[in-house]
Amino acid sequence: MSENKGIMLAKSMQKHAGRAKEKILQNLGKVDRTADDILDDHLNNFNRQQASANRLQKEFNNYIRCIRAAQSASKSLMEAVGEVYEPQWTGYDALQAQTAASESLWQDFAHKLGDQVLIPLNTYTGQFPEMKKKVEKRNRKLIDYDGQRHSFQNLQANANKRKDDIKLTKGREQLEEARRTYEILNTELHDELPALYDSRILFLVTNLQTLFATEQVFHNETAKIYSELEAIVDKLATESQRGSNTLRKQTANVVKASSPAQLPVNKLSNSNPNNSQNYQNQITINGDGANSHANAVDLPPGVLYRVKATYGYVKEDVDELSFEIGDTIRVIEYDDPEDQEEGWLMGQKEGTQEKGLFPANFTRPI
Repeated sequence: MSENKGIMLAKSMQKHAGRAKEKILQNLGKVDRTADDILDDHLNNFNRQQASANRLQKEFNNYIRCIRAAQSASKSLMEAVGEVYEPQWTGYDALQAQTAASESLWQDFAHKLGDQVLIPLNTYTGQFPEMKKKVEKRNRKLIDYDGQRHSFQNLQANANKRKDDIKLTKGREQLEEARRTYEILNTELHDELPALYDSRILFLVTNLQTLFATEQVFHNETAKIYSELEAIVDKLATESQRGSNTLRKQTANVVKASSPAQLPVNKLSNSNPNNSQNYQNQITINGDGANSHANAVDLPPGVLYRVKATYGYVKEDVDELSFEIGDTIRVIEYDDPEDQEEGWLMGQKEGTQEKGLFPANFTRPI
């Protein structure tokens, strides 16, 4: 048993030494090498394809790790939001449901990316190591073939002098065996390398479509959740404005600090609402005088100015005004100045006969 191992080891060392010698002679230009320009082009395509696939796999693995980190961060944030939002506040149950939906959406997103994008990508890139081993084996067999070819040429040159037909016959057999082994592998690679290279288009189309579609669904559904959360908080803001006098003053101060566009409305509430000329003077002082004056000139009688809805609002009392995002509202005077509340305006939705109170911080002046 040990003798067989020794013989196999000796043959292996002899073969490696023969290949090393042949490569050195080829590199020095002492002997020629068998060329296959078509396969060389296939190998160049293969190397580029492998490098691109490995880069995509690396970057997508990194992306998956970031998604999972963002998933964990989103879960922690939503838990904090759920804790800070007090149970007695309006929309508490709806907010808890939306935060739970957000966590479920993140889980589904991360699962689909891993299952439907990463696994097929790993399968695709898994083809390259096996193909590369086959290419390396073909290269070794090519060196063996070239080595046997050069050895046989030397035998032929010496045979004319010594007439050693036995060595010549054995050399011819070894050459034919080396040639067959090389040509079998070479022919297979001529078929397999172009097929693998052409498969990249179908794979990338399928894989990237899955990725982009998954991203689209996730972001669309996330946008809906955050829209609902925003509506819940907006409703809380509206109810707090209509609550105690202290709450209304606090909300009005927030509006003043965060939205300079509301300043003309706040100043109007402290002036005589029946005096439209005083109102226009305040607009000139607090905003863009030229634009506001030009706007006032074009306004119908009784209209103080116009605003555009930045949020949707659904009325909760019969004296209020409902509107959608983007609606234009004409701000008009209160029928009774005594009814005026801070942070609320009286208006008529443009193009309709609908009229009522609405929260100023849901709109912006035009």
